[in-house]
Amino acid sequence: MQRLILARHGESDLSARGIANGDPARACVLTEAGQDQARRLGDLVADEPLDLCVTSAFSRTQETADLALAGRDVPRLVVPELNDIRFGDFESGAFDDYRAWARSASPTDLPPGDGESRAACVGRYVRGFRTVLARPERSALVVVHGLPIRYVLNALESRPPQPILDQVAYAEPFRLSVDDVATAVDRLEEWAATPAWA
Repeated sequence: MQRLILARHGESDLSARGIANGDPARACVLTEAGQDQARRLGDLVADEPLDLCVTSAFSRTQETADLALAGRDVPRLVVPELNDIRFGDFESGAFDDYRAWARSASPTDLPPGDGESRAACVGRYVRGFRTVLARPERSALVVVHGLPIRYVLNALESRPPQPILDQVAYAEPFRLSVDDVATAVDRLEEWAATPAWA
């Protein structure tokens, strides 16, 4: 692998309504605006040579990839380690309620229910990106969620994970070299080994 294009999925029905969804088994289609965003992503990468498209296990990432790559024969790979964070009892509730909890929680705190800590989530993303980096293909479009993309972009600027992060724009391509992604992943792995908010 030499080059990655990271992109968040298009706007989904649940995200448009501010609903937390960290369960890939729950159906979640793109809105009409999200479909337009996915097609625009396709236009933005139309001239890019792509040997692989990576998605998470969520339908919203796969639908985005389908629309962005319509008419192109690009092999797909699902990497569940790049799934969105598990929200526990906040699942299917207001995303703002989860954010309020996350703002005051430590990186190792688990949300009530079968939730996932931010430290565990970062460790999982490290494994997921390492899987992608180890692939034999030269270039890949990686359509996943805002959280893993934001972690990588911030780590490239030497900014460690924070309780609350800026959102990543829907279906916006971020073109990165493998060296850049590897540097970010190394920094995230180091943080996950001894997680603490700065």
